[in-house]
Amino acid sequence: MTEFSALLFDVDGTLAESEELHRIAFNETFATFGLDWDWDPTLYKKLLKVGGGKERIQHYLQDYLNETMEWEKINEMHEAKTVVYQNGVKEGRLVFRPGIEALIRSCHERGQKQGIVTTTSRGNVHSLIEANLGPDAHGWFDVIVTGEDAPLKKPDPGLYLVALERLGMQGGACLAVEDSANGLQSALACGIPTIITRTPWTEGDSYDGALKIFDNLEGVTLDDLRGLFKDAA
Repeated sequence: MTEFSALLFDVDGTLAESEELHRIAFNETFATFGLDWDWDPTLYKKLLKVGGGKERIQHYLQDYLNETMEWEKINEMHEAKTVVYQNGVKEGRLVFRPGIEALIRSCHERGQKQGIVTTTSRGNVHSLIEANLGPDAHGWFDVIVTGEDAPLKKPDPGLYLVALERLGMQGGACLAVEDSANGLQSALACGIPTIITRTPWTEGDSYDGALKIFDNLEGVTLDDLRGLFKDAA
């Protein structure tokens, strides 16, 4: 029987309900750049099907405006948006979803390997961890893989493959926590059993293949997840 070796967390929508702050940061940045773009919640939910903020801007330009923009300009805009977003995190506008902090602390205290695998930027991850767990909590994670670490975003499996390589593990020895179909497909493509924590932003996604679907992880313990993993093995 394969031993449960690592718990791997997605970030946006999984650690925290961060998509609304991302949306607000995008719109504030568009205004700063003199653009009249307005990503309302309905539109943004559709745009979330595209992994990665820069890729999302490019998709919007091509598919909604029938326009193009130099990648350097898109990157400049996205960097400015990231600053707006991280300032919001530092101001305390994002807290972990129910059950997340308890799980992370339990893994740390009990020596359970854990990691982060996300399409968002390393700076965004660090800001969120520091705001919710303190400045030393980065060391609680055995691996942190972000959008800078692979050329393609989820649902491509590249980010999870990087995490597995750095951990020196097979996918079947890990358990992933995701909130979206893109994340689920990415993890499953690497043979990683995956649980889902639903959010309003991913409502309507297909979760075929998920080990279990939760509304949130409040009251779910590390032992519960170990048992779920064992039963599915």
